[in-house]
Amino acid sequence: MQLGMVGLGRMGANMTKRLAERGHELVVFDRNPTAVAAAEEEGASGSSGLEDLVARLSPPRHVWVMVPAGQPTIETVATLADLLESGDAIVDGGNSPWRNAQQEAARLRPRGISMIDAGVSGGVWGLKNGYCLMVGGDEEAVGRLGPIFTDLAPEAGFAHVGPPGAGHFVKMVHNGIEYGMLQAYAEGFALMDAAGELELDLHQITSVWRHGSVVRSWLLDLAELALGDKENFAQIKGYVEDSGEGRWTVEEAINRAVAAPVITASLFARFSSRQPNSYAARIVAALRNQFGGHEFFRESAAAEVAKDDDTADGVITAHGDAAEPDSPAR
Repeated sequence: MQLGMVGLGRMGANMTKRLAERGHELVVFDRNPTAVAAAEEEGASGSSGLEDLVARLSPPRHVWVMVPAGQPTIETVATLADLLESGDAIVDGGNSPWRNAQQEAARLRPRGISMIDAGVSGGVWGLKNGYCLMVGGDEEAVGRLGPIFTDLAPEAGFAHVGPPGAGHFVKMVHNGIEYGMLQAYAEGFALMDAAGELELDLHQITSVWRHGSVVRSWLLDLAELALGDKENFAQIKGYVEDSGEGRWTVEEAINRAVAAPVITASLFARFSSRQPNSYAARIVAALRNQFGGHEFFRESAAAEVAKDDDTADGVITAHGDAAEPDSPAR
C-alpha cells in the first residue's frame, strides 16, 4: 500500500523502515534533508515538501503526520488539508489532544477528507516489536488503512477503538496509567535503595521479579536493562519531564468527577523532580522551625552535612544557632 509519511524523527523513521520492510511504498518528507536521505536508503521515496509529497501519491491518498504535537501538527494538517481532495485521509500519529481530532474531523468532513487519530505506543522498540495502535476515525477510512495498521502493529496490537478523537483519548489514558506505574516502581526501588544496611542488589531484584512475579511487566524488563548499566544509570539526573498526556488525563478526571489519585500524584511527583531546592519545601522547613523549633539546613551547608551524618554543622535551630549534635528534637 502507498503511504505518505511526514516527520522522520525517532518514531517516524522507524515506522517508515518497518513499513518499507513489509513491502509498502513510502513517500516521505522531513525538514531535515539528512533524515529524508536516511529513509531513502531504507527504500522510501523522498520529497522536497508537502506539495511534492502529495503530488507523488495516487488517489485515494493517505498521509501520516508524525511531527511534534501542538502547533507543528496543527500547521501540518492545515497545509495538507488544502492539498488533498475528497476521498483522501490524514492520520495524526502524535500525542495530540483528543478534542483536536474531533474538531479537525468535523472541519474536513464537508470536504470529503477523513481525519484519523492514531495513538501509538512502543517507543524506540516499535521497529523490532511493533507498535500498539489505538485508532479513532470513520470506519471506512480506517478500513482502507488496515494493511498499514496491521503491519505496524504486532499480532493483535491494533484496534479501531471508536470515532474521531477516540484514538487519542485512549492513548491519553494509556499514558496517564503509565505515569502511575512508573512512579510506583520508582518509589519501591527508592525505598530499597534507602535500606543500605541490607546491601540489596536492585538489578538482581528486577531480574527475579521478571519471572512469575505479580508486578512483572515490560517496564520492569526495561528497569532491569537500566539498572544493569550501572555507569550510565549513575549519570542520569533525577529530572522528569511530562509531555502533556498526564496533565490531560488529570484534567479529564476532574471534568468527569472520576477519582484518579495515583495518576494525579504521579504527575505532581514529576513536577517535584524539577525543583531540587523547592520553594514550597523551604516554606515547610521554615514553618516547622517557627512552630516547633525543628532544625533545618542552610543551603550552603546542606551538601556538606549530607556527606557526613555524624556532624551537625550547618543545622540551624529555632533561634538561628548551630545545634549541638545530641540536641533533642523539639
